[in-house]
Amino acid sequence: MNRWALELKADGKGHPVDAAEACAARESPAIFVWIHLDGREQDTLQWLKDHGGMPSPVIYALTAMETRPRSEAIADGALINLRGPSADNGTNGEDDLVSIRIWAEQGRAISVSFHPLLGMDQLRTQMETGEIKDPGDLISHLAMVITKQVDPVISDLADLVDDCELAIGPERAFETRRKIAAARSDAIAYRRFVTPQREALTNLAALDVQWLEDDDRLHLREAADRFARMAEELEAVRERSALIHEQLTDLRSELIENRALLLSIVALIFLPLTFLTGLLGMNVEGIPFAHEPWAFGAVCATCFAIAIGIAAWFAAARWFK
Repeated sequence: MNRWALELKADGKGHPVDAAEACAARESPAIFVWIHLDGREQDTLQWLKDHGGMPSPVIYALTAMETRPRSEAIADGALINLRGPSADNGTNGEDDLVSIRIWAEQGRAISVSFHPLLGMDQLRTQMETGEIKDPGDLISHLAMVITKQVDPVISDLADLVDDCELAIGPERAFETRRKIAAARSDAIAYRRFVTPQREALTNLAALDVQWLEDDDRLHLREAADRFARMAEELEAVRERSALIHEQLTDLRSELIENRALLLSIVALIFLPLTFLTGLLGMNVEGIPFAHEPWAFGAVCATCFAIAIGIAAWFAAARWFK
């Protein structure tokens, strides 16, 4: 079962404990308890009802199937929903950014996730070594970990768009269209959660709760500022991708027009030649020079001269590009 609990004891380090016992002993000398639950387990909802000791709306919010980033103060605690990169790299069929839901109050935090979140092992290690000492430390560390993981992904999207702008041309048009479509789709998917996550972290930093210290608020504001920058970058990626797509569409239309023009010129050159050869090829009496040995060469020379004359006229009219 993917359910575990860490209790920060008097030595300043986190130690594994039984999750149910940790909730039952909330009045013990434990400094801080972090309990993590797997939302995919069937008994998670009932476990929260039996051991969570929190309002019913919070229990159902922690186990809801669909969530968006938010933070809300409830009584002396706070309900926080955040999104971070999946440890499965999208192989679970869900969004690349998966949710983690947290109920935080003085001395305790309960987190629920339905899919493995990248960075959870790092947070466990930080609590076991004593770097995380209260709910504020846990949430601020989580926010910074998510920020450091998402930021390079957004930067890579921007770099991909830069490469596509440099690669605009008829030789790599199909490949560029495929890349820019993927970049635009990813930007839209990430922006769906990055923008509300910035608002959630900003609201969380402003909550009036005792377990949020000044350095925690500073880290939360820093994470919110970086998410604001990422939201702006994603918006720029989306707009630039749309512009590049339009340029590629215009380039494709221009290529089609050039080829259609070339075919039209070739057809116009051969149209009088076809008329001449068709006229002389009629199977009727009276065709001039029909029995002369030099007649075929003369007809070929005439056709060649007509073709050269028509092509020269098109060139003088600047039909060729």
